[in-house]
Amino acid sequence: MISNRFLLIGPLSVALLAADVQTWKDKPIPEWTDDETKQVLNESPWVKTVQPTVDRSNGGQSPNRGMGRRGGIGMGGIGVGLPGGMGRRGGMGYPGGGNSGGNRGSNGSDYSQPPTLKLRWESALPVRAAELKTRETNAPTLDDDKHYAIAVYGVPDRLVTGDTKSLAGQLKKQAVIKRDGKKDFKPSSVEVLQREDGPVFLYLFPRSTEIAAKDKLIEFDAKILRFHLKQPFDLDQMQYRGKLEL
Repeated sequence: MISNRFLLIGPLSVALLAADVQTWKDKPIPEWTDDETKQVLNESPWVKTVQPTVDRSNGGQSPNRGMGRRGGIGMGGIGVGLPGGMGRRGGMGYPGGGNSGGNRGSNGSDYSQPPTLKLRWESALPVRAAELKTRETNAPTLDDDKHYAIAVYGVPDRLVTGDTKSLAGQLKKQAVIKRDGKKDFKPSSVEVLQREDGPVFLYLFPRSTEIAAKDKLIEFDAKILRFHLKQPFDLDQMQYRGKLEL
């Protein structure tokens, strides 16, 4: 069941978004201004800023400490085209956050001050279109329309050490989308992508499990290394020109 925290945050988010003028919502994509396009990528219902909590049950030590670098970084992605043959060329990543100092794990990783993370619903049409218009180069590439894709930006590069393939498998087991009254929705795969501004964690959920407007409120719940993040999304707000876009 979705947490009480989620249910409390939902109405507040609705109020804040209602107060924010989002003129791009009723405009065709070609008519978006530069400012409106940037707003879609940074301040729209598909983008959330999250301060995760830290799991200290293992003394602040990185879960993938000691793994070799035998598995490379997965650079292939999921690519997706836009209506009318518009394709995706990638997008901008977000700088790694976090503070140095404080308690460190055995591998020197700092978990005392969690970084500020950014979640972005990459598979949503407005996000894909905005990335294309701004010619971003660091966002994940999507190559099918069979998945919902959520990307997490902001984990410092220095914390991602070892075998990223093993890490991706671990992350897959530690992530769900929660819908009130329904079974938790698990990702079919997770990709750890190396970018100039830091790693991007891409969660792919199969569209064969439908997320419908009637679900109203959903929550993305995931653990990345020692960070635990929970972020609600209001489906009533995640609409473009009257249609739910995920």
